[in-house]
Amino acid sequence: MENRSELDGAAAAAAQSTIGQSIEDRADAIEHALAVELDRVATRSVLYQSGDADPTTLSSSPSTDGRYLLMGQDPRLQEMPARPTLIDFFKRRFRPYQHLLQSARLAKLAGHDEKIVLACLLHDISMVGLIRCDHGYWGAQLVAPYVDEEIAWAIRYHQALRFFPDESVGYDYPELYVRFFGPDYHVPPYIRRDYDEARRHRWYMTSRLITLNDIYAFDPTVSVSLDDFADVIGRHFRQPAEGLGFDNSPSAHMWRTIIAPTRAL
Repeated sequence: MENRSELDGAAAAAAQSTIGQSIEDRADAIEHALAVELDRVATRSVLYQSGDADPTTLSSSPSTDGRYLLMGQDPRLQEMPARPTLIDFFKRRFRPYQHLLQSARLAKLAGHDEKIVLACLLHDISMVGLIRCDHGYWGAQLVAPYVDEEIAWAIRYHQALRFFPDESVGYDYPELYVRFFGPDYHVPPYIRRDYDEARRHRWYMTSRLITLNDIYAFDPTVSVSLDDFADVIGRHFRQPAEGLGFDNSPSAHMWRTIIAPTRAL
């Protein structure tokens, strides 16, 4: 990627490919496409070479040629440690995550406290590791057992807040949303409901700051290291001794799905 036009091209392609889907799904797809293009300059895929066997193409039952459903390690993915940490997931499963690092960097440069920095670092965690649709809700559930309640709340509600401007902090309705969804688009009732609820909440500004540091975190000239946030993660993310996915928390199964996304059962 050499300039901003390639980011716009990725967003345009995503918008075209999602015609017919809901506006929320298209918005998530566009943001994901921007993040993928951005990350391409800073990271390589976690997958092995494209010519490697694809376990997802195996037959649905044991066949005469000895092929079986995948129940172990996917050969295309890096093996996870026995007790994986959040940083292990960033390095071995989350792609693309440069956008998250840039968002956290902006929050840090703006002088926000570490709670805001961590919220920005994790705000799209579902999008890079699990699922894009309603990523704010999924992401909040994913991290809720391990972070301050305010952080999880802010991640959940940033999904609704991104559609609504706030002049007090200089957040405008994203130009891309006007270009791809039209000037007359109106959010569905559940997004409006959550915005109204968030606007009255004492943690509103925590979530609003995520959107502020989100919209500007697509700079192809900036590359940020995960190491810059290791201390913040260590102080504010409650890493279970058993490893993420194996501590029997309400979201442990979600982390296990990220570890083994192609396992048959």
